[in-house]
Amino acid sequence: MYNNRSTTMILIGAAAMMSIGMGMRQSLGLFLPAMTGTLALKAADFTFAVAVQNIVWGLAQTPVGIAADRWGLRPVMILGAIVYLLGIIVMATVAGATALAVSGALIGVALACTASSLAMSASARAVAAERRSTMLGIVGAFSSVGTMIIAPTVQTILAHYDFHAGLLLFMALALLMLPAAFCAGGADAIPMPQRGTLPMRQVLADAVRHRGFVVMSVAYFVCGLTLVFLTTHLPNYLVYCGQDPMLGATALSVIGGMNCLGSWLAGFLGNRYPKHILLGLIYILRAITLTVFFLIPPSPTSVLAFAGVMGMLWLGVIPLVSGLVADMFGTRYMATLLGISFVMHQVGSFIGAWGGGLIFDALGSYDIAWRIGVTIGTGAGVAQILFGGPIRPARGVLRPAVAAGTL
Repeated sequence: MYNNRSTTMILIGAAAMMSIGMGMRQSLGLFLPAMTGTLALKAADFTFAVAVQNIVWGLAQTPVGIAADRWGLRPVMILGAIVYLLGIIVMATVAGATALAVSGALIGVALACTASSLAMSASARAVAAERRSTMLGIVGAFSSVGTMIIAPTVQTILAHYDFHAGLLLFMALALLMLPAAFCAGGADAIPMPQRGTLPMRQVLADAVRHRGFVVMSVAYFVCGLTLVFLTTHLPNYLVYCGQDPMLGATALSVIGGMNCLGSWLAGFLGNRYPKHILLGLIYILRAITLTVFFLIPPSPTSVLAFAGVMGMLWLGVIPLVSGLVADMFGTRYMATLLGISFVMHQVGSFIGAWGGGLIFDALGSYDIAWRIGVTIGTGAGVAQILFGGPIRPARGVLRPAVAAGTL
């Protein structure tokens, strides 16, 4: 049996690694005004780099998951932290749109190695099935601390110094991901049950035929579109509306802080209610919140209220999606299966980041962009509720109670 201290180190490492990686990623939009102004770039140039980051993240997630399932989480996550540092270095030395896109691609690969899929896989292996959803929610909650701290810190730096100073902070944070990845990689030492588990090829074949998995993955597309659209364009939208640039950073910080509660609550409820219904409700509530926000002229009060509500709905999908995959297929090939579903999420992220920039450059406003997001968000939520269940273990795969971790 794996001891409690080792399990605690795995969970802390996973939370810290994801907190830093996702905190930097969700704060990149703060650099849009400074970098486009200094480098004479268009908004679409910057958002295209963010879009490249997200699509590369999605495309890399499945092979990265396969590598982690075969050769171990620790080496893959440590390599990801190193690549993250390299991506920030390239971003700090860019002179044009092409180099910025290269930086985005490197960060995308790094996120595939260090963000939610592998962090949640490590956490799921470390705890027993009956505690899994709650613990995944707790890890997700602590991972939001990064956004809460990094966003206002970066904006404060950008208000007084060149954008390179903000990227120096990101380099230091990327270095801190190395010990966190090492600790999270302790999950490799947990014995994984093999008897009765199908080969990876058969599990993948079952996954693409599993209705609940397919519906969940398609709905995940909307999650990526909505969240990356907001993190990339909310600061620029508020500046466009005449608000203080610090308000965008404060809003991202509030989102991160409220997500601590939202992620824990999602994990807690996921142990008691059908996860596919909870997911669908999150997508629908996001659409309603976006509608109300964009119909009201922005003010500090409305922006912070919006950020608080959206924060409650932010990354609560991660413990629910991770828990769904573990319920359906166990944890043996969890990193690989999360990678497959994550491709759709990142296609949505690509469209949300770049498409929002293209619409803004063409029309001078975000009106059409948020209307599109609200429409497909509502549709995804309804589809997830109606067609995302019932959830049952895939044919021939160990039931989660057997395939779970040892504690």
